[in-house]
Amino acid sequence: MLQRPRRNRQSAVIRDMVEETRLSVKDMLFPLFVQAGSGKKTPIVSMPGINRYSVDLLLKEIDECANLGIRSFALFPQVEESLKDSIASESHRKGSLYLDAIHAVSSRFPEISLLTDVAMDPYSSDGHDGIVKDGQILNDETLPVLAKMAIAQAQAGSRLIGPSDMMDGRVGYLREALDGAGFSNVGIMAYTAKYASAFYGPFRDALESAPKFGDKKSYQMNPANRREALIELELDEAEGADFLMVKPALAYLDIIALLRENSHLPIAAYNVSGEYAMIKAAAQNGWLDGEKAMLESLLSIKRAGAQVILTYFAKEFAQLTKA
Repeated sequence: MLQRPRRNRQSAVIRDMVEETRLSVKDMLFPLFVQAGSGKKTPIVSMPGINRYSVDLLLKEIDECANLGIRSFALFPQVEESLKDSIASESHRKGSLYLDAIHAVSSRFPEISLLTDVAMDPYSSDGHDGIVKDGQILNDETLPVLAKMAIAQAQAGSRLIGPSDMMDGRVGYLREALDGAGFSNVGIMAYTAKYASAFYGPFRDALESAPKFGDKKSYQMNPANRREALIELELDEAEGADFLMVKPALAYLDIIALLRENSHLPIAAYNVSGEYAMIKAAAQNGWLDGEKAMLESLLSIKRAGAQVILTYFAKEFAQLTKA
């Protein structure tokens, strides 16, 4: 036999030499949760190892992660039920928990990248990503609320926003609003192909933001659809997105590859809460090696074409690789 592929697998040195895909902490973006109060750290039961932090402890957590080499973070708020209403007014109120947290993080850590979330659902009394009327999610009426939110976040110090709502036309609307307000330097990581997935459950536990009725299938994508992601890609590119994201990641590796093949923009993928929780639960029960499963999962996401991986494993990965 002229070709014996095993010759390139016979030692660790050779295997490392021919390795096609390599993971780095520089690939990781670590999602964090902020809550009201002081000195508070609340474990999220459905996401072992992940917590909600009050702002003071959030700053300590980011400092610890930065010392491990993590340079990018995403921030999501748990909003008290009493502050929620049908138009998400808390989302852009000066002095709100989220805006104060953005300002605190941006001021304390100007060297990191902080992705901030633009969506109504954490602040909505309906638990949906858009304004609700007669049981319907209104698209165009939602866009001005998202714009107020994006501008408020930029004023608080955000330099990268993530519209996760899946309203049609929101990337262009936000780009125009940010530019008009003097924030042309603020980037947009568009949730381009965000699917109506069963893997979001633990995240909704963390934010207590589940829909009060129905589901999100009228605005999030159908898991059965692949080519439709190209429509979303073309729209987001034309409207001024700086990154394109696929969410979830593991069940949608083909979509990550599809976007990578059809765009020159950086591709991000969100290794979501349910994907994290599955591995953690199986590892706790001794059904698989959690560390190896984590590494294999993250590797598969990067191999599929993601340049940025939003993952709750970021800190664990950083600790492992720094050791």
